[in-house]
Amino acid sequence: MQVIDLPAEQERLFFLCLEDWSADARESGDRRERWYRAMKERGLRVKLAVDDNGTAGGMIQYLPVERSFVSGAGLYFAPCIWVHGYKQGRGDFRKRGMGAALLAAAERDARERGARGFAAWGLLLPFWMKASWFRKHGYRAADRDGIMSLRWKPFVPDAQPPRWTRRKRKLSGERGKVLVESFNSGWCMAQNQAHERAKRAAAEVGGNVEFRLYDTLDPAVFSEWGIADALFVDGREVRTGPPPSYEKLRDLIARRARNLR
Repeated sequence: MQVIDLPAEQERLFFLCLEDWSADARESGDRRERWYRAMKERGLRVKLAVDDNGTAGGMIQYLPVERSFVSGAGLYFAPCIWVHGYKQGRGDFRKRGMGAALLAAAERDARERGARGFAAWGLLLPFWMKASWFRKHGYRAADRDGIMSLRWKPFVPDAQPPRWTRRKRKLSGERGKVLVESFNSGWCMAQNQAHERAKRAAAEVGGNVEFRLYDTLDPAVFSEWGIADALFVDGREVRTGPPPSYEKLRDLIARRARNLR
């Protein structure tokens, strides 16, 4: 197994989070590619873990924290580290050390680029991106937002810990309309799935339903709201992890539309 920089011929695989076999993944549209193209100019780095046959089984994406959705200075931040764990497609690559190898390679790269530390985030519950996994690799708790734990590893004594960016404004809906509002930066395939499904469902229900995109790839939009990725229907946030099905979103929007009558 080795860790390599993302080659151009595997970019499409990266856009689909190694799930090129999945119809659900293809529902996520092109927003992740758009994010990648823009963020490469802002310091984004991507590495793949490949087995002895050259098959990619894991990936990590990381960038200067100043360009991310958390607050900090002089650090690199990894919004995602992922090892393919499905039997479908390329198969289950967990328990082979790929995650640890990816994180170590990203840390080395960040050090060589002058970073003062490295940050990531994980969940306090035993799901995807577990915070406890980062703790085993020497990461300290820096901040918390609900079940999301921001973790970091300083490289120098005077490095400062990152902080979650807090929400600055609230949505409240609008009389006489069903507002479906999507905050989307494009970095996360699951969030992109929710975005595309909600957009399609809002169009199908029609009538007094309005879909609004807040494109948080634009730093000014993100700074105004303090929200990187989220979905709201009439001011109420919809859980997007894992992404809700198209049918669930359509039923939710249709129910709200019926209540207008």
